[in-house]
Amino acid sequence: MLAGSTPAVQPARALLYLHGFNSSSASPKARLVKAACGALARHEERRLACLTPDLSHRPDLALQQAEAALEVLGCEDTLLVGSSMGGFLATLLAERYGLRAVLINPAVQPARFVGDYLGQTLVNDASGECFTIDNSYFDQLTALQWERIVHPTRYLLLLGSDDETLDCRDALRAYAGSRTLIHPGGDHGFDVLHEYLPALFAHGGWRVPTSFSVS
Repeated sequence: MLAGSTPAVQPARALLYLHGFNSSSASPKARLVKAACGALARHEERRLACLTPDLSHRPDLALQQAEAALEVLGCEDTLLVGSSMGGFLATLLAERYGLRAVLINPAVQPARFVGDYLGQTLVNDASGECFTIDNSYFDQLTALQWERIVHPTRYLLLLGSDDETLDCRDALRAYAGSRTLIHPGGDHGFDVLHEYLPALFAHGGWRVPTSFSVS
């Protein structure tokens, strides 16, 4: 499903990938995006800087870390790519700095889900860190919550129609007017991201052949 049109933009000079809650830079999507940036740079014979930072499970600290990584890349001409909670953070940065963003099954109002996990102790598989969900997560997410999207054409949404964690209709409503691709039967993990790499990079202003692949 496709809605809206791709804005005419100059190619991004860098890409910042923001992973989801309690994930890491070792996640399949993060590794795929980083490898794809390298492959694209070789294809185009020019450098495309890419960062996939490890983000804290604490929302306020995660945003600070994401913003610090953005400052390293440059707050202009950087394409933001965010998955789930990373999509929420990418939206905050896109609105703050006027950047383009590709959002993969983005969390729209993540504070709503804190109650489902309140009191639970979680473990990050990559770092081994343990942490417990408390009310401060709700307070932080509520404080960070954006009200509306000012420039929807800055966004490309990649949504799974059968996302078992987030209802894709929430994103469709919140980002109305944004270019949207819905993968039929796609789940929250969106393990078909490789099929959408041409669209992802095209949103950043790169001309990528539909046969583009990461070797």
